[in-house]
Amino acid sequence: MKRALIVKGGWEGHEPHQVAEILRGALEAHGLAVTVSDTLDAFKDPNVKALDLIVPIWTMGAIAPDQLNPLLEAVRSGVGTAGVHGGMGDAFRNETEYQYMVGGQWVAHPGGDGVTYTVHIDGAPSPITEGIADFEVTSEQYYMHIDPAITVLATTRFGETVMPVVWTKHYGAGRVFYCSLGHSAAVVRMPPVLEMVTRGMLWAARADGAG
Repeated sequence: MKRALIVKGGWEGHEPHQVAEILRGALEAHGLAVTVSDTLDAFKDPNVKALDLIVPIWTMGAIAPDQLNPLLEAVRSGVGTAGVHGGMGDAFRNETEYQYMVGGQWVAHPGGDGVTYTVHIDGAPSPITEGIADFEVTSEQYYMHIDPAITVLATTRFGETVMPVVWTKHYGAGRVFYCSLGHSAAVVRMPPVLEMVTRGMLWAARADGAG
């Protein structure tokens, strides 16, 4: 049985506890055994490298070297990681190696919450987005610094600027999935969002048979 660890905490405005339960349910529905922790010390567990997936839900905050280094080492060794919005893409702002692992870092959300925009499924063909059509969301629209090595799966527009919303990459032997949607539990529950995120988590965990 595949095993996943969800680590929740950080800024409460992103509803980490509710989002953790949504993602736990999605993974358990696909047969994964899921552990949920509310401490970054979970990364210090010597068995962390035996996991198949780590899902960080921890906006902002600080992480100590003895917590961060085992996380990075686990992913480099082949453990997948996947996450959403600020819970993964705006965590541990001083940790550039963490940002490199993720493939991006939040910069701004012009207009704040309540911006209606289109998510375009116009990136590389992928089982993660297959069959999902473009859709509108009313939420924060993330403008991000991004690693040019990411594989972009979905985008949005800031004027003429095309900004990635969903991507994959590799960090060492580990698969990395990220989706910038997910400001609230309600956004995570949106059918196209939850479908992409669930597929992305399974892909990162090598639990879907996708290449």
